[in-house]
Amino acid sequence: MGCCCDEDDDVEILRHLHPSPTVQSPPQQQLQQQPTLPDSSTAVLSPMNSHFFALSCRDILRLIFEKLSIPDLARSSCVSRLWNSVASDQEIVSGAFKAPWKVKDVIGKPSSGSFWRDNCLGKFAISHRILRGDSLASLAVKYSVQVIDIKRLNNMMSDHGIYSRERLLIPIGNPNILINSICYIEMDAIAKREVATLYLDGIPTTHHLYGKETDDHGMSSVQVKKRVLHSLSRSMMVDDETAQYYLSISDGDPRAALTEFAEDIRWERHMGMA
Repeated sequence: MGCCCDEDDDVEILRHLHPSPTVQSPPQQQLQQQPTLPDSSTAVLSPMNSHFFALSCRDILRLIFEKLSIPDLARSSCVSRLWNSVASDQEIVSGAFKAPWKVKDVIGKPSSGSFWRDNCLGKFAISHRILRGDSLASLAVKYSVQVIDIKRLNNMMSDHGIYSRERLLIPIGNPNILINSICYIEMDAIAKREVATLYLDGIPTTHHLYGKETDDHGMSSVQVKKRVLHSLSRSMMVDDETAQYYLSISDGDPRAALTEFAEDIRWERHMGMA
């Protein structure tokens, strides 16, 4: 027979023979080697994670690229062929081109794809139809721009260059004029500059988008005027810009232009200036 204390001793002996498992803390080195899950707020989309499939879907790329600016689209086009094809889509590029200025639409296709790379205010211009009495100074006051900026935009060397053309490109002084506007991408043959042109007085019927007017000999009205101007300048022995000036003050009559020019020469000789 045993006493009560003997039962307790047996239990204690069994406890030492079959010890209960204890949880040991892992070494510090093992804790450092365990991978940590990235925070969803700071996770970077890359081919190394599960989100990369979204970046190879054309529809998702379009939704993303439609929110980007022109410089960001240029960077995105360098990532891969797929990204380049989406980022170069004319609808996406033109949308980014007009977004900063809130332009309603840009019609036409530029001669070079580099046209879309810069959407500064200098890429836009107003087309002004030359009227009798117009001068660079009056146009500068009317549109709140500088005379030198008008001459630079139109590739003009002198103030008389205004009379050698029917229309003149005017720089945009107030960007608010572009809000909800429609611009036309054009290459100005005289200014040798491609711009998004804004017509405040309406699109002329001779605009290249709607066809050209021609005479009975198949020559356009512009070609006819150039031929008359060239003949007049040879008769006066002056440059085309001076000939255009006398033609403009004579309402387009070459005979009256020659008369005006002869009277000016006669007056200069009388005053001893020639």
